[in-house]
Amino acid sequence: MKVNYIKTPTDIDKSTIGVGNGSRARSQKKHAPPRGLLYAIYYMALAVIGVPVDIVAIVILSRRNCGLSRCISRYLVSMAATDLLVIITAVILNRIPAIYFPGSYLSITPVCSFSTALIYAARDSSVWLTVMFTFDRYVAICWQKLKAKYCTHRTAGIVVSVVCTLGCVINIPWYFLHEPIYVIDKVPWYCKPSSLLYSFLLWTIFDWTDRILTPCLPFLLILSFNTLTVRHILAASRARRRLRNCHSGEKQSDPEMESRRKSIVLLFAISGCFILLWMPYVVYFILSRFQIGYTMNGYSDPIFILMESANMFQMLSCCTNTFIYAVTQTKFRKELKLLMKLPLNISHSLAPSRK
Repeated sequence: MKVNYIKTPTDIDKSTIGVGNGSRARSQKKHAPPRGLLYAIYYMALAVIGVPVDIVAIVILSRRNCGLSRCISRYLVSMAATDLLVIITAVILNRIPAIYFPGSYLSITPVCSFSTALIYAARDSSVWLTVMFTFDRYVAICWQKLKAKYCTHRTAGIVVSVVCTLGCVINIPWYFLHEPIYVIDKVPWYCKPSSLLYSFLLWTIFDWTDRILTPCLPFLLILSFNTLTVRHILAASRARRRLRNCHSGEKQSDPEMESRRKSIVLLFAISGCFILLWMPYVVYFILSRFQIGYTMNGYSDPIFILMESANMFQMLSCCTNTFIYAVTQTKFRKELKLLMKLPLNISHSLAPSRK
């Protein structure tokens, strides 16, 4: 999945390289994405739904009226922003044009290479911001002494800046690692990893490092942080319950534990959704390591279906957080209702001036 336009190994027809305009339409068909109503509807719906919900999340969370700390708000706003960039670069500027407008100028090799670098920069930033948010909540819950120094608005800003900067820098090589599949009228079309790269050890290291950094390592880190957090919460809850029962002799409500419970629900919902939606990608990555030399036989091949499913679930993860906020956060729902009523309020306020 390091190329923008998924293709089978039999797609490259060397006899078409350097041909004229007469064969351009035939060559474009070989590199169109999987045709079908499912793909056409799915990616269009993802764009139509994903862009507004991410923008809504950014607007509401930026106002900081949801009862969340400035630290948490900064992480959530940054996550929504990077998710929005993934939808724009991977869906709107990549998948949709490839399905509805195959062979457009977005398929020219330099544009395709630049698009690839942008997609992976946005994706890596989104994934690692989720990891850092999980780590921030782990520190806040399990390390009370470190919480005062680390879980601050300023630290969150530094972490977000570093993650996004590294996400852009480490993906710059992808712009230079592609070559055209076709050259038609001296114009290079489509992208594929350069055939020379496979003979270099440096390329192998880069490719493995990229796959491990996203999403394998984040996958393991999120699982580890959540496991440690759950263990700490269960131990602290039992100790606190025993202490309160000894003093009061009867069970009473605990406002502090109730507040902590709401924070934990938000954390586990975000990280749990991330793990579920990225699971197919991890399965495909592990399986592909044992399928060296395997040749996919068209769009009905099981490996191709798994790869496409992994792509679809991965992109879906970029528009689920807003729904999680709406389900788990009461104040977010109130802000969402106010935002939805805003156009009506504006129209009512302008109505008298029209008379």
